[in-house]
Amino acid sequence: MRPWIKRTFIGLFGATVLLGGLTACGHGHHRDGWQMSDADAQKMRERMIDRVSRELTLDDAQKQRLGVLADKLREQRKALVGNTADPRAELQALVSGTTFDRARAQSLVESKTDAVRTKSPEVIAAMADFYDSLKPEQQQKVREFMAKRRGGGWRG
Repeated sequence: MRPWIKRTFIGLFGATVLLGGLTACGHGHHRDGWQMSDADAQKMRERMIDRVSRELTLDDAQKQRLGVLADKLREQRKALVGNTADPRAELQALVSGTTFDRARAQSLVESKTDAVRTKSPEVIAAMADFYDSLKPEQQQKVREFMAKRRGGGWRG
């Protein structure tokens, strides 16, 4: 694979993880110990879009694309979590007996892998649409932000 293609995919993946963290995993905003309510998720989505919009000086079309990206990331996260009310209990169930439940663990991994496989094309398309809509100076800000930060989110 050519280096620039590889870097582009790595950058897109990094941005996806970054925005996913902002929209889905805001520490301290969870209820019931695991999942964020839809109302809390909507508030977080709006804050994230507002903050990114200010940092990058986004126009309305760009804000809309960012909103689509946030929605796709939320959908992917919901698909990953699945119907599990308590993922920790699900993992603890693997070691609740005298032997590790390999079949259940494999099933768990396959369900998570399928969720990533089916939702990722939509996330990638939304990320590409958003990033490609940015002006060169906005793209540069994104690259600088990613180079400067190791995880976390926009800080203002």
